[in-house]
Amino acid sequence: MAKLIFLVAPLLVLGNLSFIHAGFAPNIIIDIAKIIMDNYCSPEKLAGMKEAIEAAGSNTEVLSIPDADTLANVLSAGVQTTVSDPRLMVSYEPNYVPVVPPKMPALSPDQVVAVLQASIKLDILEGNIGYLRIDHILGEEVVDKVGPLLLDLVWNKILPTSALIFDFRYTSSGDISGIPYIVSYFTEAESPIHIDSVYDRPSNTTTKLISKSVLLGERYSITKPLIILTSKNTKGIAEDVAYCLKNLKRATIVGEKTAGGSVKLDKIKVGDTDFYVTVPTAKSVNPITGSTWEIKGVTPDVEVNAEDALATAIKIVNLRVQVPAIIEGSATLIADNYAFEDIGADVAEKLKGLLATGEYSKVVSKDSLEVKLSADLKTLSGDKSLKTTSNTPALPPMDYSPEMYIELIKASFHTDIFENNIGYLRFDKFGDFEEIKAIAQIIVEHVWNKVVNTDAMIVDLRNNIGGPTTAIAGFCSYFFDADKQIVLDKLYDRPSGTTTELQTLPELTGTRYGSKKSLIMLTSRATAGAAEEFVYIMKKHGRAMIVGETTAGSSHPPKNFRVGETDIFLSIPTVHSDTVAGPAWEGAGVAPHIPVPADAALETAKGIFNKNFAGQK
Repeated sequence: MAKLIFLVAPLLVLGNLSFIHAGFAPNIIIDIAKIIMDNYCSPEKLAGMKEAIEAAGSNTEVLSIPDADTLANVLSAGVQTTVSDPRLMVSYEPNYVPVVPPKMPALSPDQVVAVLQASIKLDILEGNIGYLRIDHILGEEVVDKVGPLLLDLVWNKILPTSALIFDFRYTSSGDISGIPYIVSYFTEAESPIHIDSVYDRPSNTTTKLISKSVLLGERYSITKPLIILTSKNTKGIAEDVAYCLKNLKRATIVGEKTAGGSVKLDKIKVGDTDFYVTVPTAKSVNPITGSTWEIKGVTPDVEVNAEDALATAIKIVNLRVQVPAIIEGSATLIADNYAFEDIGADVAEKLKGLLATGEYSKVVSKDSLEVKLSADLKTLSGDKSLKTTSNTPALPPMDYSPEMYIELIKASFHTDIFENNIGYLRFDKFGDFEEIKAIAQIIVEHVWNKVVNTDAMIVDLRNNIGGPTTAIAGFCSYFFDADKQIVLDKLYDRPSGTTTELQTLPELTGTRYGSKKSLIMLTSRATAGAAEEFVYIMKKHGRAMIVGETTAGSSHPPKNFRVGETDIFLSIPTVHSDTVAGPAWEGAGVAPHIPVPADAALETAKGIFNKNFAGQK
């Protein structure tokens, strides 16, 4: 019964007015409700309407309203609010003449050409981009009659283009039967596609719209970009076409959200009055989404103002033209430079395979291309360091005073002395060797000398994200003796095909910690890059106990490569540790000797040392 309150309540309020319009029949509300009940495209939203009509029929209130237009507006507002459908309208139109679609007159060929040229705008833009604007979507009957002329005047000029921009920003009318025709020209012919289902309420029938297996003329290649422009004025059949092609992943929608109209609207006369009810009598249900574009509209893939849509579409097309060369160039760079040759070759081959399947045909901006390429490279390689990068130029070196260096070093390193003369050293990033070499004496005086005379040391790398590996050999050397040079690791550089030995240094600034005193290194899943190389070396040589979590499993610091002449850059790891004895730490990370959660690692390490020192006493 609540479903009729939207019609009755406003009139009961107005019933207190002093105006009485004797020309309004008391049963007008019931007649309007019955029209909606019998014709509205979503009857499930009208539950309880029958009971409400019966209740309204027994109401003895006399319609009291200033004028017919006010009544129509009140009824429209009530209907729209209650059914949640702004397409439902009640109007008062005493001079309304039903619109009968005119039959196509017998025109001469020249006249037909003139009509088509006036209603269709065609252009070939720079870069061989086709532009086609149609403000009314023709139905099957008209297409059958003017098809050959459409081919000659329009379609055969569009076919050779490299991409097509279909402008629906001004399209507000059309025929349902035209939907399969348009969609079919942009899909494959091999197997029929269920494009849409249209439910017609008055006849209680559902019509499946199926793509055409046979068309007049050729289809537009599915490998060519198709952009559809929309605006808030795009309405009805054009919305259906855009929604179908979007969900078939054949078109990219650029512009504004569409009007959210109807696949079919009927204006029905209310009895013998001059009131009319505009009702959506049919609805579209997309077989892919199970939903519809009606009421809510079609949301564009790239939302911009309607006036900016064409320029945006041209940018998208121009980007997509470059995409094959970008992906091919990326694959070549990875195959030639990735640290592990077999993995690089496999990633390159699979990346080209993604291109062939159309995976990159829907990118809409440089950013979206970079995001997708990075995600694909990570998935294919398992390496988070293999990705696109901004290639931001390095900042010029700062001219620090000695006092500034001291403050910077104090902020970068954390030291402490725990019970039993256990030293604690934490730093969260490795620096470049040449930079550190210049301030080595300051680091020794303000950091290293605080912990070098301890009886055991905890080196905390749980928050160390890596950095350059050039200082690794020097730092490792402090924990080995000077009387014997040790090969710490062998690093293979893929681009040059050379192997470099990391060896302990014979001379250091400051005092060595040596190889005899105990050392524990703390790790977490965040420990990465150069820090992993350091942990790996110390574990491999039995110099330290590792406590905490398995490290990130990243890679040696990557190098940046430009993809051809584009502004796309790749970050590619080109170096890997010695794999003669098996896989190192890249990819898998370094597993701890004693696995504990990262936040428990420090107390665990202190407990191990305290227990050992207590046993010695």
